[in-house]
Amino acid sequence: MAYLDGIESPSDLRTLKLKDLPFLAEEIREEIIAVVSVNGGHLASSLGVVELAIALHYIYDTPKDKIIWDVGHQAYAHKLLTGRRERFATLRREGGISGFPKRSESPCDPFDVGHSSTSISAALGMAVSRDMEGADFKIAAVIGDGSMTAGLAFEGMNQAGHLGRDLVVVLNDNEMSIAANVGALSNYLSRIITGVKAEKLRRETEQFLKKLPKVGQQVLKVASKTGERVKGLLTPGMLFEEMGFSYVGPIDGHDIRMLAEALGDARERKGPVLVHVMTTKGKGYEHAENNPTAFHGTPPFDVESGETAGSRSAGGVSYTGVFGDALTELARKDPSIIAITAAMPEGTGLAKFAREFPERFFDVGIAEQHALTFSCGLAACGKKPVAAVYSTFMQRAYDQVVHDLCMQNLPVVIAMDRAGIVGEDGETHQGLFDISFMRNVPNLVFMAPKDENELRHMLYTALKLNCPVALRYPRGKGIGVPLDREFEEIPVGRAEMISEGSDLCIIAVGNTVNPALRAADTLSGAGYSVGVMNGRFIKPIDKGAIIAAASSSRRILTVEENVLAGGFGSAVLEALEEAGITNVPVKRIGVPDVYIEQGTQAQIRKRLGLDPEGILRAAEAFISERVLAG
Repeated sequence: MAYLDGIESPSDLRTLKLKDLPFLAEEIREEIIAVVSVNGGHLASSLGVVELAIALHYIYDTPKDKIIWDVGHQAYAHKLLTGRRERFATLRREGGISGFPKRSESPCDPFDVGHSSTSISAALGMAVSRDMEGADFKIAAVIGDGSMTAGLAFEGMNQAGHLGRDLVVVLNDNEMSIAANVGALSNYLSRIITGVKAEKLRRETEQFLKKLPKVGQQVLKVASKTGERVKGLLTPGMLFEEMGFSYVGPIDGHDIRMLAEALGDARERKGPVLVHVMTTKGKGYEHAENNPTAFHGTPPFDVESGETAGSRSAGGVSYTGVFGDALTELARKDPSIIAITAAMPEGTGLAKFAREFPERFFDVGIAEQHALTFSCGLAACGKKPVAAVYSTFMQRAYDQVVHDLCMQNLPVVIAMDRAGIVGEDGETHQGLFDISFMRNVPNLVFMAPKDENELRHMLYTALKLNCPVALRYPRGKGIGVPLDREFEEIPVGRAEMISEGSDLCIIAVGNTVNPALRAADTLSGAGYSVGVMNGRFIKPIDKGAIIAAASSSRRILTVEENVLAGGFGSAVLEALEEAGITNVPVKRIGVPDVYIEQGTQAQIRKRLGLDPEGILRAAEAFISERVLAG
């Protein structure tokens, strides 16, 4: 790697000649493919912006100048160019570098990202601060066409155009985000692509009309009165120009010389500028180009064949798959069931539903807020909407849960995938807050299944209820239990007492029930009397079962994959306090008050003491502590 080996910082990159940069791009692609094939990660998106990353750092004086990557799953080339080459093999591993830009890693990462559509707003804030301080650095925000479907991006664009600060927005248009883009903006960008020569067409049209006697001049006179409206029909980028941005493009995002010229010009312009760049997702790796969805977020794979080293759900059916199959099965019998996703039909398991019921499936793009309120509108008119959203992305729609859903007590089912420990994507994607921010909202029924079979029954139950319902379930495979053929309705607010014990009762919820059972078996083998309760309902919590457990057991241990503050354990404590029970010691196991960095799910659970061995250690210490005190 003749060129990449010599780059320890962006300043080294800027010593190269422009003609050498395409060779550097080839080396970067080889390095990204080699590492992601072993570690897994976001391959297609990063391969698509290699030339763009090179051109940005070649033209901008980073880290003095600021480059902000939206979402950040396309920033692997950026990491290789900014002093992280030696650690790149640790990408997404425990103790290694993050899969996303991270301020603590490098001064070339001016803003932490991981969720979409934040780059323009963050960049504008930096631009205003720069101007207030009289500084002279430049700022570029790189945002994908998928992220531009979110309202936050337009909020930032609107304010940026109004303020008129020096700022460059690079629209990375690969015509595909995680899923196929949807909506009017996507259609508009497609029209821009086919209208690259529109400005030339406008000039030629004017010249042609001038040659027409009387009629031509009359048309031109009308056109001059309508002004920009006519120009807008024939000039690409008018949407952005109307928002106050100078528009440049579309530009071939794999032509480094063209990129460097355009970015260099944009960098020196006054006011906000939008540079429209066309790229190919998965560029340079045939398998990723042919199937960018599969290689968006990929597990380890064989470079030559493109085949993954093993399915994430090998050895068991994934919770996501069980949810998708169950919803499709239920929808065959109930035509009022509607499925909604925010740009994640594959990731949420709804692709099968979409194929079978295309007229009842809605992908709203990266717009979780809209997804929830759209679902509420459906429910208000008699439909049974199921909105499938990752737990971490539900944070973006909290106001809609409070104001539009629960306040109106509408029968919408929120299916929260990736709840709990997610793994290698790290802090931005762990689903560790939903119990705390959802369980305090009135009218909501909140459930968490102990296994994939119980998930089926909970979904069936949720669709039977005439109120807001949330389900939370983890990423990855289930525990391998058989799936019942028939659906069963679960009594609302009823916990499941799996076993009883006088020394300790472990009250677990969701996917912590199975490791709690394994810990209890070990304790029972050691002579302790240990019971296990499957909480099932986070809200309404089964107060009667908790009070009964407190009367029959000397201690209560709660277990959850959620932050302890305001979590399931807190709900148990509240139930005991309301019942006036203060003489039964309670210990809570969960996630402490910190953000959880990347690692495999198993590594993180071991680190937090949420695996069977960790629960066992906590239970033994709890029992021993009370015995000694007595």
